[in-house]
Amino acid sequence: MRLDDTFATLKANGRKAFIAYVAAGDPSFDLSLEVMHALAETGADVIELGLPFSDPLADGIVNQMAADRALKAGMTTKRTLDLIRAFRETDTQTPIVLFTYLNPIFTYGFAKFQQDAAAAGADGVLLLDLPPDEAELSGELAENKSLSHIRLIAPSTPPERVKMLAAQAEGFIYALSRSGVTGGHSAPAETIPAQVAAIKAHTEVPVCVGFGISNPEQAAMVAKSADGIIVGSAIVKQVELNQQKPAEAVRAFTKPLIDAIR
Repeated sequence: MRLDDTFATLKANGRKAFIAYVAAGDPSFDLSLEVMHALAETGADVIELGLPFSDPLADGIVNQMAADRALKAGMTTKRTLDLIRAFRETDTQTPIVLFTYLNPIFTYGFAKFQQDAAAAGADGVLLLDLPPDEAELSGELAENKSLSHIRLIAPSTPPERVKMLAAQAEGFIYALSRSGVTGGHSAPAETIPAQVAAIKAHTEVPVCVGFGISNPEQAAMVAKSADGIIVGSAIVKQVELNQQKPAEAVRAFTKPLIDAIR
């Protein structure tokens, strides 16, 4: 699988992963596609693609506004999969992880979504509001192997649950540097090494840290202990500020962050 192969190559070369989040269809289908290619060409190892949703409870204002712009531009679950297909026409290497909520996937049909997303060229999915316990208990929400199911672990996650989530992990683990919504405060430097170590004690799956990373100094600091960093709101903000030519702005913004962890 692309996701596992990417992390294996990074590990073999002693490099850390740069995972970039953008909202599908922000500010339009075509410009969003350009942004995805710009990220891959600049050196992003994985693209985390947000599936626009009208009630993104875990997102801060920057990502909420991005979802709103995408929805107004006509993005749907189906169009998001079309976007992935379009990306795959010229890029068959860069892994794509869909970042979304249960509601649009449940409406689409959970099993059908997994099948269609994998066929479109997605490699994984992170469902922000679906507890893994619920997936195990419900046949309708059963996870399958067509996509890697990314687990989210917060600083407030109890140790026993960290152990359970780490054991279930596929692809990589998304470790939140702090509790709360996306964007906002900086990643807390003093707590990240211990947090990553506590997760790594239970798994060989790569641990990548996100929330609050927006400059090269923060990127380098987090990458010292994590297997990769995840940058979202700071990239989305560049799209917001440069809606006529977002790809150029995103390329210029992300290059120093990527260079900082190489």
